Amino acid sequence: MFSLLELAAILLTLSATFGWLNHKFVPLPHTIGLLVMSVVTSVIMVVIDLAFPEQHLFEQLTAVLLQIDFSSVVMNSMLGFLLFAGALHVDLGKLRSRAIPVAILAVFGTLISTAAIGVGIWAAARFLGHPMALAWALVFGALISPTDPVAVLSVLKNVRVPASLEVEMQGESLFNDGVGIVLFVILLRFAAGDGAETSGSAIVELLLLEAGGGLLLGLMTGYLAYQAMRFIDDYPIEVLISLALVTGTYALAQRLHVSGPLSVVAAGLLIGDRGSRFAMSDRTRTYVFALWTLIDEILNSVLFLLIGLEVLVLRFEPSALAVAIATIPIALGARLLAVATPPLLFARANLMSVHNVPFLTWAGVRGGISVALALSVPDSTDKPTILAATYAVVLFSIIVQGSTLGVVAKWTIRPDTDGEPHSAQEVDRNEKEASEH
Repeated sequence: MFSLLELAAILLTLSATFGWLNHKFVPLPHTIGLLVMSVVTSVIMVVIDLAFPEQHLFEQLTAVLLQIDFSSVVMNSMLGFLLFAGALHVDLGKLRSRAIPVAILAVFGTLISTAAIGVGIWAAARFLGHPMALAWALVFGALISPTDPVAVLSVLKNVRVPASLEVEMQGESLFNDGVGIVLFVILLRFAAGDGAETSGSAIVELLLLEAGGGLLLGLMTGYLAYQAMRFIDDYPIEVLISLALVTGTYALAQRLHVSGPLSVVAAGLLIGDRGSRFAMSDRTRTYVFALWTLIDEILNSVLFLLIGLEVLVLRFEPSALAVAIATIPIALGARLLAVATPPLLFARANLMSVHNVPFLTWAGVRGGISVALALSVPDSTDKPTILAATYAVVLFSIIVQGSTLGVVAKWTIRPDTDGEPHSAQEVDRNEKEASEH
């Protein structure tokens, strides 16, 4: 058994090594490059291990990965920090101006996608001679439908898009994982045979408790941290307050059985807006935002490395691979349906532009949250298919969609009314320059 320090040392060393090699020799964005290199490394190791099974060449590395509970690491450790870091940099004023489109995409888009993917993979599996239960197909639809906030925010750093469209994507990715997780929990109860205990009123109660309770908790703890920062001007303590805010809020959310992701998103939005304007000096703002930028980059690196290395320990059934490959176009089609339906239904209100549909479809990047939820599915005859399909969609969306998103943006989206597209990097740079003056 490896100690926690040894596990951290192995992961950080591999992340640093792959990151250096990617920066020096591979023309890919940092996180995508890390994922590609870790997947390639894992596949090579699997092939070598199959060719020389008696040698056990990679037994130690496999033991390390088996010791890591990926689902727990992502959902209970990394996710809170990554979501807070992402929410901290969102322009709350712009998010408010696009609140209705964000809510439509996060709620109704996720519901539409869940149903479309669930029915699609169920039909495809039957056609390919590898049938799966409709209930488990819908569980897969729920876990794969939300765009992953970590993956989306990561690829947005390298793509120029209009400010209004960027904030829609940020808001959707930050909030729809909460909707997806609640759907996942509800559908999992039905698939596991507990559906009789899940009445309509119980579903509504769960939605209100998880989503509403999480947002309320985040606003409360965020406001307390904001008031604490207002009364002092000492950047080490204020940095410590931000760290305590994330860990305390997420841990309390788990105890209260409300949405931890939504609670840290609410806290991050409040601190990033009111906290940065009214509670922090220029010096404190620089340190707080720099710290969370570094946390975001480091944890992103480790997360994308783990996604790739998990291939080394997961064993997919060959019969499920055909279904997994078929799931990729199904997921893209469901994403198209999810983002195209709202602007067509609300065309007269002019809330959303139909011209952005191709880009939003291709920008539906999935990541670590989907993998973590898939790994948390209890053992069943359909779990190998769910795992294979999840990895197929996640790897395709991050590597193929993520690396070509800039090209798609160039050919499909229109600039804002001021004619100036703004990227997430430009927003951060403008904030930094403003704080320095």
